[in-house]
Amino acid sequence: MLRTHKIRLVPTDAQVNHLARACGVARFAWNWALARWQAQYEAHRLNPALAKPNEGALRRELNALKRTEFPWMLEVTKCAPQEAIINLGKAYQNWFGSLSGKRRGPKVHAPQFKKKGQRDSFKCSAGTFDVDASRIRIPNLGWVRMRESLRFAGRPVSVTVSRTAHAWFAAITLETEDTPARCESQAAVGVDLGLKALATFSDGTEVQGPKALGTLLQRLRRLSRAHSRKEKGSANRRKSAQRLARLHWRISNVRQDALHKLTHRLTANYGFMAIEDLNVKGMLSNRRLARHIADAGFGEFRRQLEYKAAQRGTLVEVVDRWYPSSKRCSACGAIHEALTLADRAWGCGACGVVHDRDLNAARNLLAEGIRLAATISVPGAGMTVCGEEGSGSGRKTRTKPASMKQTVKHNAAPRPPYA
Repeated sequence: MLRTHKIRLVPTDAQVNHLARACGVARFAWNWALARWQAQYEAHRLNPALAKPNEGALRRELNALKRTEFPWMLEVTKCAPQEAIINLGKAYQNWFGSLSGKRRGPKVHAPQFKKKGQRDSFKCSAGTFDVDASRIRIPNLGWVRMRESLRFAGRPVSVTVSRTAHAWFAAITLETEDTPARCESQAAVGVDLGLKALATFSDGTEVQGPKALGTLLQRLRRLSRAHSRKEKGSANRRKSAQRLARLHWRISNVRQDALHKLTHRLTANYGFMAIEDLNVKGMLSNRRLARHIADAGFGEFRRQLEYKAAQRGTLVEVVDRWYPSSKRCSACGAIHEALTLADRAWGCGACGVVHDRDLNAARNLLAEGIRLAATISVPGAGMTVCGEEGSGSGRKTRTKPASMKQTVKHNAAPRPPYA
């Protein structure tokens, strides 16, 4: 399988200058190829006899021009411009696939021109770089120190060097047999995401979020105001932008750390997880809660949970967003339509049970998730999750499940939580 390890680099000042120039070459190649692609496509639209643009032809065209027109591109690795154009071709494929409906997932917009200083990066392909203990050799540059060594062994496939704020990183992708330990637990859990508590488990566990943006919001506002007062193009404005970028990076790191620990805890201790298909984009339209929802990182939580579950062989069932998990009594099943977001605790008029809103929703998600899983064929197998014979033609889940027993045990003792 392919796995990527992102490691922070420790470059010298001269190496930082070279890495920045390599990013500039990659950005120039992308923008040049995008302009050529748009011009050639417009020409083809007016005259269908002309060929459509493609990344292979653009790479050959740039190779023929760069020694005479752009000799400064030869100072950095040839992979920087070539991989940038390859990525442009993939971006167009994703866009066309999104327009035609063949590409799954959220809609993808057309490729855009890149601006200096925003998501600076370049990529090197297999065979052009080496990794030795805690250092990496980048073509045309030499060995650069890394803060740690690779966590797993394998055949290097590619490396993407990028900059975030003031820090440089190498994301090394390898083809490896090293996989995370598979989860042997048959315990099941429903997870309700929220703002009061980041996650509430169906067993009553509450995980508080760090609220990274809210904690540092005053400092962020102060730096933003100071940055807006600096003269454009001045050294002070550049330094102010760097301070602001570092704070944004810190906020992102705090949020990512909390989400990684939470998703690791879930996938390491539960063989079955039920979550809600949240409409995060729609939720962000609520002006009063948008900042808090964005700070929680609901979309990133689901992304991490699904890929980690696939690696560990656990099952994630995504319950439809219209399922009334918060308004349904988990004890008797009665639905209370009059409940609002302000009702954090409520009593069921049918059975008299008093519910905590989030805990009740988590229990309902678990029950509905198990019901859905019982009717869905496991991909690649002729048996359903509950062990009944199946045709294999049912709706597939979003992650590849491990082999499960006849039933899912809700009260099975989980492993110690991630520390």
